[in-house]
Amino acid sequence: MSTSTPAARTATAAPRHWSRIGEATCVWGVWCLYAIHRLFGRVAFRAVLYPVVTYYWLAHGTARRASLDFLRRVHRVTGATGPAPGARQTLRHLYAFADTLLDKLLAIGGRYAFGNVTREGAEVMLRQIESGQGGIIVTAHMGCLELCRVLARHRRGLRLTVLVHTAHAQRFNRILSRIDPGATLQLYQVDDISPATAQELADKVRAGEFVAIAGDRAPAHGGRAVSVPFLGAPARFPVGPYVLAALLDCPLFAMGCIRHGNGHLLRFTELARTVRLPRAGRAEALAGYARAYADWLAALLVLSPYDWFNFYDFWADPDAGAAAPHRGSTPAAP
Repeated sequence: MSTSTPAARTATAAPRHWSRIGEATCVWGVWCLYAIHRLFGRVAFRAVLYPVVTYYWLAHGTARRASLDFLRRVHRVTGATGPAPGARQTLRHLYAFADTLLDKLLAIGGRYAFGNVTREGAEVMLRQIESGQGGIIVTAHMGCLELCRVLARHRRGLRLTVLVHTAHAQRFNRILSRIDPGATLQLYQVDDISPATAQELADKVRAGEFVAIAGDRAPAHGGRAVSVPFLGAPARFPVGPYVLAALLDCPLFAMGCIRHGNGHLLRFTELARTVRLPRAGRAEALAGYARAYADWLAALLVLSPYDWFNFYDFWADPDAGAAAPHRGSTPAAP
């Protein structure tokens, strides 16, 4: 197995945008693993998971190399991963992703123990719920964000729509509806924020709903992004969450999730009460919001590096050179 970082590859192997890497989503496999847990418990679930993850780790070099690159950056900047990362740590990283899938399903189905969820900063969200207005929440591909469903069961008024840019949203929504027909969490597939989509989202926010959008993947189809420092090097972050918050004239929050003891930590913060994007200095304003989010995300990842699930070349510029032929896949992370 090659341990060279993505940055060391030649220009002939131009990095692919994450949206051009196929996602490994197998609905029947998800149901099979979920059934094993229901019948035999978590120990049996993990026993079955080991060979599945090991096979994926062996077969998919893209995910392996991306994991190693990320873990080495975290180690170099913060030392958070302990010893210098190698092959064993990348396998652990992929296993953490797979193990989190069960927590997602348990959270959606209301079977995750609420006592295992620690909350930080939730008061900013509760105040917004009490005001009767919603807002934009910047999330990340990390941890088990579906645990906000657990919070919603204990606090009325928390309704959430998640914007995603991949076709697996429809497949995952079918899983959601089967596990919990009354789920208030829905995945909303969008390729672009059209005027009609913006109006629909504005109606949701005015009705007290929160719209979540990932802030850690540069958009597909040439969408706008800005380059800001992240874990020691510039990386591209989307501007969509900040443009949307300014357009809807609503507060901007951030929400992240990491493992914590025997459960998970849900951390919330208010990034901006009002997002202002003046015509003069608009680019600088967008970069400022993106940098604030990137700094907040990095501080959270230092506490639990294995909970970040972007298994592609995150620091590369996908527009540099021609796209490489489609090979491999990356795990699907709603």
